[in-house]
Amino acid sequence: MSKVPEMFGSMVFNDKKMQERLPKSTYRALKKTVQDGEPLDISVANVVAAAMKDWAIELGCTHYTHWFQPMTGVTAEKHDSFIQPNGDEVIMEFSGKELIKGEPDASSFPSGGIRATFEARGYTTWDPTSPAFVRDGTLYIPTAFCSYTGEVLDKKTPLLRSMERMSYEAVRILHLLGKTDVSRVTTTVGPEQEYFLIDRDLYERREDLKLCGRTLFGAKAPKGQELDDHYFGSIKTRVAAFMKDLDEELWKLGVLAKTKHNEVAPSQHELAPIFTTSNIANDHNELTMEIMRKTAEKHNLVCLLHEKPFAGVNGSGKHNNWSLTTNTGENLLNPGKRPEDNLTFLLFLTAVVKAVDEYQDLLRATVASAGNDHRLGANEAPPAIMSVYLGDDLGEMVQAIIDGEDYVSHGKERMRTGVDVLADFKKDTSDRNRTSPFAFTGNKFEFRALGSALNIGCPNYMLNTMVAEELSQFYVELKGAENMDAAVRSLVKNVLTEHQRIIFNGDNYTDEWVEEAQRRGLYNLKSLPEAFAHFMDKKNVNLFVKNKIVTEAEYRARYEIELETYCKQINIEALTMIDMAKKNITPAVTAFVRQLTETALAKKALSAAIPTSVEEDLIMSLSNKLVCFVKKTGELEDAVIRANDYAGDQLAHATYFRETVFALMQELRAVGDAMETETAADFWPYPSYTELLFGV
Repeated sequence: MSKVPEMFGSMVFNDKKMQERLPKSTYRALKKTVQDGEPLDISVANVVAAAMKDWAIELGCTHYTHWFQPMTGVTAEKHDSFIQPNGDEVIMEFSGKELIKGEPDASSFPSGGIRATFEARGYTTWDPTSPAFVRDGTLYIPTAFCSYTGEVLDKKTPLLRSMERMSYEAVRILHLLGKTDVSRVTTTVGPEQEYFLIDRDLYERREDLKLCGRTLFGAKAPKGQELDDHYFGSIKTRVAAFMKDLDEELWKLGVLAKTKHNEVAPSQHELAPIFTTSNIANDHNELTMEIMRKTAEKHNLVCLLHEKPFAGVNGSGKHNNWSLTTNTGENLLNPGKRPEDNLTFLLFLTAVVKAVDEYQDLLRATVASAGNDHRLGANEAPPAIMSVYLGDDLGEMVQAIIDGEDYVSHGKERMRTGVDVLADFKKDTSDRNRTSPFAFTGNKFEFRALGSALNIGCPNYMLNTMVAEELSQFYVELKGAENMDAAVRSLVKNVLTEHQRIIFNGDNYTDEWVEEAQRRGLYNLKSLPEAFAHFMDKKNVNLFVKNKIVTEAEYRARYEIELETYCKQINIEALTMIDMAKKNITPAVTAFVRQLTETALAKKALSAAIPTSVEEDLIMSLSNKLVCFVKKTGELEDAVIRANDYAGDQLAHATYFRETVFALMQELRAVGDAMETETAADFWPYPSYTELLFGV
């Protein structure tokens, strides 16, 4: 462990290495580009590229790749070698032009109709705000991705634009409040990552896991998570070895992996990093998911990142801890000892509350996916209703502001354990509400509704833009105020009064909250099609066009891509179910019924006095279920074929898959799982939940 400081960032071309390897003038020019957004001169890029190449070659690299995040939701890379011909020999070269620009095929990635198949040219461009790194003998260069005609085709570019927009609006507000020394505000994120680990040999025997990432059939194991014995429990030896290797690989790449533990469900675990800027946090989270999968292979394990790989136990989410920090070191969401007098905190808190209320539909849409629809609304994840949790102290303060009453914060109370040898300590001013989708947790907001496989760039660029828009409106209202203190307090009171419906400090899992939310006029968008029915609402389109995050065409492209992806995912799942049902489950149950029948006939042939009621009852039960199973398999097949009738309207297409195809899948699974409980294990064609969840 003494080697960790030496190990950390050893495979990253970070600031320290740039200072060591770049001329001072080049280093200063690059820092001005990163910090102030100044254009990068090609002469600077040439020097940086040469130093980067030399460093990478020293680490054994022969290739480089522009690493980018297309609208597939996963990363992409194309590898080129450093070799250049030099007569009959080759030399290792890497130019500034090659560093700055790459040229992948833009027509083979989702574009929402922006690019046709014959319009193939696209560009990747170096993102100097996220450091390059070395993996598997290759220099990885984080990049943005656009089409030949300039349309944004990735998840990184809107995030970078939203960070700039947030900084601009936040700095303007802070200058009004007298904090003129602030020149930049950065959004920071710490994404907690949940995942499952299962045995690879068992995984290879499950067609559904290999093709869909989740089990489409599977009866519950006799034991699940009901004893709460896995959560924070002792980590199994094999899993601990995986976690150790994972930490070391991530540390080498500069990822601030901090916390690891068992999660609630059997075979479920979590990794949490320390906060960093939103862009780097996004790159690091994508990298973390890739390294998780590769490290699992070394231990003959499979890392499942699907939001709901197993029915009946908790699925996996990704908690997006979001905050704002100035270049002077101030956390703008830190309430301080007296939040009621902290005008900066009150103003930014109010902006967030207003943003969540006005764009609750968009916030829900940004975490919607075929996988996450399984989680949201269940008693394991926040409901599909967006709301803000502030906690007892802040909740009381906000109510006092709305009511026009004075309020004095309780401050931190001392926790007394009642045991002399245990030290007393100060507890936080509020509890943590794990049922809330958007909870204040001391000096940040925890957006808990993200799915485990989600690229965090999308929810963060939307969140940044929403809050930046509110700050922009606040600036217009406050900029001419003669008494800034009074103007801020008046604005805060009026806005919180208008948007208090979004604040809820209770149990979000209860039926009473669903009813109360409906009375308040809050959305309850339970699936992706329901959420995306609002995605193209005028206020949502205007938000991103006005703030120059994406154009209207680029925004619509994202709408088309998400709906198309949803339809394709459920279609693949349905086809996989049909394949499993017809080729394996139906023949297996038929074979077991045949053996039962032969056993019963053999008993009767031996003696009419031998009872055969057990076999006969089981034959009857399974035969009836098998008839139903085959019938529902056929119905699902027909439904998949009929889906083509809706292909002309993406929203109608997605709605059909949700309401018809997915519903039939649920019915087919129920019958299949019931047959599994009555079929001998030797006959059932797939590893059981007991094997999958408790086999590591």
